[in-house]
Formats: sequence, C-alpha cells, structure tokens
Amino acid sequence: MEGLGGLVAFVAGWFCAQTGKLIGDMIKTGRPLSWSEIVDCFVRSGGMPSGHTASFLALTVFLGMQNGFLSNICVLAMCTTVIVIYDAVNVRYAVGEQGKMLNVIAMDHNYKKRKVKVVEGHTIPQVAVGAVIGVLIGIVMGVVF
Repeated sequence: MEGLGGLVAFVAGWFCAQTGKLIGDMIKTGRPLSWSEIVDCFVRSGGMPSGHTASFLALTVFLGMQNGFLSNICVLAMCTTVIVIYDAVNVRYAVGEQGKMLNVIAMDHNYKKRKVKVVEGHTIPQVAVGAVIGVLIGIVMGVVF
C-alpha cells in the first residue's frame, strides 16, 4: 500500500482541476449541465484549469514530501511533470490550433470527409492555476499520508 498516497494525490489533483472545469462551464452557461456535459467536463483535455499540471504536480509534491525533493523518485516525477506541462502548453496547444485551421480549410473547399479531431492544449494561465491546485493538493496529501 506504499503507493496509495501518490495515487490518491494524482487522482485528487486531476479531480479538483476537472471539477473546476465543470464549475466554469456551469457559470458560462448559467444553467445546470446535462449528464453528457458533466461527463465531457471530466474527460475533456485543455481548458481552465490544467488537469495535467494539477495531477502531476500533486504527485510530485507528495513524493517530495514523503521521500525528499532530491530523492530519485521525486526527481523522476519532476522531470516527467516538466515534460507533461511542456507538451500541454506547446505541442498539444499547437496541434489543436492546427486542427482548427484544417477544419476551416476543409469547410472552405467543401471537403466531404469527417472533421479533424481537435485536441486542446493549455495556455500559461491555465497551467498556472493547475499548478496552484496541484501544489496545494500535494501538500495536503503529504500531510495526510
């Protein structure tokens, strides 16, 4: 059961971030959301806040508190977290923008194939809010476990 705290930290970071997306959608629409809209909030990538950042930072902070921030496992988590955040901000964001543009070009040329699936990345503010959530969750889990 040694890894349970890390798993709980990771899932709690993700859950809090995705719940933030749910609350944001409810505020934007000004109405209760349908079941499918609620499910979409929990499985959607991109948006405010970053669930990727929140979950990985929660795990990294937890591991640092449990094992030391210079332990091998925490350094591995830090490196993985940096890669995930870089990917979310740079690679997936760019791919999402390209997908949107491809769909516009396809519509302009009456291309009959299905639309390109657009995978959203994150902006810096979305990552920053996810980071705050992740660090706070990591600290709480580090104290609890």
